[in-house]
Amino acid sequence: MSKQQNHTRRNFIKMGLLGTAGLGLNRVTLGSPSFAGAENSAKRLPYKIGMRQASIPDPARPGKNMVANFDTFRVARDLKDICGVELQVASGKPNMRDMDVVRRYKAESNKWGLPVPSTAGVWTGAPWGPDAAAQLTSSIQATELLGATNMLVAFFGKSAPDMSDENAYGPVVEILQKAAPRAADAGIILGLENSLSPADNKKLVDLVGSPNVQVYYDLENMYDFGHGAEAVPGIKLLGKERLAAIHVKNKGKLISHNWRIDWAKAFEALTEIQYEGWLTFETAQDSFAQCVTETAENIRFLKKHFQPPAVS
Repeated sequence: MSKQQNHTRRNFIKMGLLGTAGLGLNRVTLGSPSFAGAENSAKRLPYKIGMRQASIPDPARPGKNMVANFDTFRVARDLKDICGVELQVASGKPNMRDMDVVRRYKAESNKWGLPVPSTAGVWTGAPWGPDAAAQLTSSIQATELLGATNMLVAFFGKSAPDMSDENAYGPVVEILQKAAPRAADAGIILGLENSLSPADNKKLVDLVGSPNVQVYYDLENMYDFGHGAEAVPGIKLLGKERLAAIHVKNKGKLISHNWRIDWAKAFEALTEIQYEGWLTFETAQDSFAQCVTETAENIRFLKKHFQPPAVS
């Protein structure tokens, strides 16, 4: 493919994304007047509130979720104020290693007016294996065709490098540095979600040294992997320039339940750094009816404590 053809293709994809995103973002509301101390008269960016596909219970199949289900977008329309769905690349069958599946999802996204802000589940096997570069490339291709701007790259536990040992983190940095230009060409940020501390995440993305490699920040994961006290302060440590997106969850409880993560303080920290990205729910509910009710309650709480930046 010539450079001119490739440039034309990227423009076509991005124009499609703008049209789709415009449909989705019409569903969101500007800054909530209930936020304490906010300049409520200021015009603000819209809320970007998403839902992970695997967190949407299937109304037709109790106990199952919507992964690998083309009805995802039709079902998600019943979740008030959700304006995007994070899809899984390699989970379930059919999955998005098949480009025809990607096209079908794209058509459904357009039909129901809900964009795909991000993809997840990009590995077929263990992260950082011998085919890691090829897996990242194929996942970037699927993400680009969907018009998504974030791609979640997950690695936990033993798959996360020891950031005090260059022999451990060096190969990961090298793989990400090689993938970054391909992601940049597609208009995609690789968002790293892992078990590392906020400080180690900062070190990792700074070593890669590309604006297209950032952190997909999950505060609950920070608690799960022994960094609970650092979870909220980690927002300011990383800063908006390193935050690709945020996963929002509270281990099956409402986020207003101040249990392990103080989400009110987290949202206020995100407001303070003028975070502009997506807030994607990765919640757990037993039924779709519960998901509808609890998502509405969670969004009310989110809007009470988080304000998108004012438009200058």
